[in-house]
Amino acid sequence: MEPLLPAGSGELEDLAREVVSRSAAMGGQLHPRSQEGVTSLLRLINSYYSNQIEGNSTHPVDIERAMRNDYSKDSTKRNLQIESLAHIECQKQIHEWIQKDPDLDPSDPEIIYRIHRIFYDELPEALKKVKHSETEETMEVVGGEQRHRDIKVGTHIGPSHEAVPQFMQRFSEFYQRGRHHGIAPVIAAAAAHHRLMWIHPFLDGNGRVTRLYTDACLQLVPVLGYGLWNVSRGLARNRDHYMEALSRADAQRQGDTDGRGNLSNRGLVNFCKFFLETCLDQIDYMHQLLGLDAMLNRITGYVRLRAEKIIPAPTSKHSGIKLEAGKVLQEVLLRGEMTRGDAANASGLGRSGRDVLAQLLDEGLLISSMPKGPVRVNFPTHISTYLFPDLYPAQMLP
Repeated sequence: MEPLLPAGSGELEDLAREVVSRSAAMGGQLHPRSQEGVTSLLRLINSYYSNQIEGNSTHPVDIERAMRNDYSKDSTKRNLQIESLAHIECQKQIHEWIQKDPDLDPSDPEIIYRIHRIFYDELPEALKKVKHSETEETMEVVGGEQRHRDIKVGTHIGPSHEAVPQFMQRFSEFYQRGRHHGIAPVIAAAAAHHRLMWIHPFLDGNGRVTRLYTDACLQLVPVLGYGLWNVSRGLARNRDHYMEALSRADAQRQGDTDGRGNLSNRGLVNFCKFFLETCLDQIDYMHQLLGLDAMLNRITGYVRLRAEKIIPAPTSKHSGIKLEAGKVLQEVLLRGEMTRGDAANASGLGRSGRDVLAQLLDEGLLISSMPKGPVRVNFPTHISTYLFPDLYPAQMLP
């Protein structure tokens, strides 16, 4: 699978520097505690887009319902809700691993197998079965278990299953954390994304595991600000281009001017360029949305529409909302976290401010880690469509 790092492209280095600098600039736009609400929302959105790439589309509203144990009565839809929750759980656990072990190496095969096992252990039995593309044989996927048969996916024929351990060992040695320096780890993360897909170590779930692996790589480079944007949204919105770029990077070397490895250097350069440009597109999109003045104005606009009952309440418990709720949300967003008393006072309504606070908590716009603890902003789907336009498609009514 050589080359493992694209050669002879200064353009990739320039793109990688832009990714690092533009992403880092996002970190100063919101208070760190307010950023937690964004990253929590994006875990949900990431699961939606990653599963969409695989042909399974469960709308974020339905994913959020599943997070509240509100599952569809339709078994197929319910299973897809569970699939999305499995993806979110993987993201959470990877984040926890990184927090607990700053020396974590996501390229270690054991970590990659563990990600696959966590994902598949959470799935319903119906989603653990796949059909052979040619024989129509039904096969069961075991979480964390390397494939024991050869595969063909589209035009890509993966390496022999007997050779997978050697390829994974080579993958681990080359992409191990700390081996590359300067801007190279960002380019290596892009290249590794393709090469792990090329090895195709599992019977199924390779795409999801690869994207989760890539998330971990970008967090650990570190690309500061990653989590306030996510590459899966861009890959899903350009799915055809993504698949084409993967396929081109699968190609054998095309003559003496195409590198010195077995695979095409030009194909890998093309994939890394597409990947890094996708990162920049997502950074620019979220950077614009997280601009403080614009965010504060969209909060005001949302509350005004709710107060005038132009948009419906998320629950039947409340019909409208007081305009002063906007002041509370804005103040908590700016300060990151506030005591309940201070948050209620921010409304300027005196004792009635407690009712505003209670409604914001009830609707999930504010949350707290403890029953009477400080509050911080949250972005459930019923507000995220207004605060983050075009983050995901609007849900179509039945």
